[in-house]
Amino acid sequence: MRLLEALRRLPKPVTAMRLAAETEISTRQLYRDIATLRAGGVLIDGTAGYGYTLTEDPALPPQSFSRLEIEALMLGIASLGDFGDTALATAGRNALARIVATLPDRQARQAAHATMRSWRPPEPRAAITIDLALLREACWDEFSVRIAYRDANERMTEREILPLGLSYSPRTLMLVAWCLLREAHRTFEVPRIVAIERGGHSFRPRRVRLLRDYVALRTAEWKAKAPTA
Repeated sequence: MRLLEALRRLPKPVTAMRLAAETEISTRQLYRDIATLRAGGVLIDGTAGYGYTLTEDPALPPQSFSRLEIEALMLGIASLGDFGDTALATAGRNALARIVATLPDRQARQAAHATMRSWRPPEPRAAITIDLALLREACWDEFSVRIAYRDANERMTEREILPLGLSYSPRTLMLVAWCLLREAHRTFEVPRIVAIERGGHSFRPRRVRLLRDYVALRTAEWKAKAPTA
């Protein structure tokens, strides 16, 4: 499975040395694994000394997209790197590799030579020091977290929150949450969270409702501030 993943993800053709390094096996074992995959029906073009290309992957169903849809996928995944979240950007590239592996040959070539690119002038971003994986897991699985937070005035507070969602921008990463201390919605700059640990409360299935309430609250505030005609 690691070998198939590498063949989907890495630029083609992929040398045996690169594949062996990615999958942490010897080149001798790699040649045996290539032979095993081929015997199982996976179509892998190429030879030792030249490189390998995965031309048909039976583990994935065939997909078909328009040229504009392919450009949208390539552009969207590439823009993840602008947010400075390395794990999310890597996950996006891996997912895109699996999608491209299911495309017909003509569409796969379109993906390899997409005409649209994402670029923004580099902006300074505050470093994130907490475990983002824990924060994402708390949002997905709907459990509380306890955080130590340094606000814009450098005051430290500790509180338990229900994390509802993350908001990405080129400048910073924001967390929308329900604060158990204040019993109200709050937003936190993730780089200002200096410590995080799992809390003791589950709020399933309240996340969607709490997030919907937050959006309604902010929408009402924006409408109230909007100039009238």
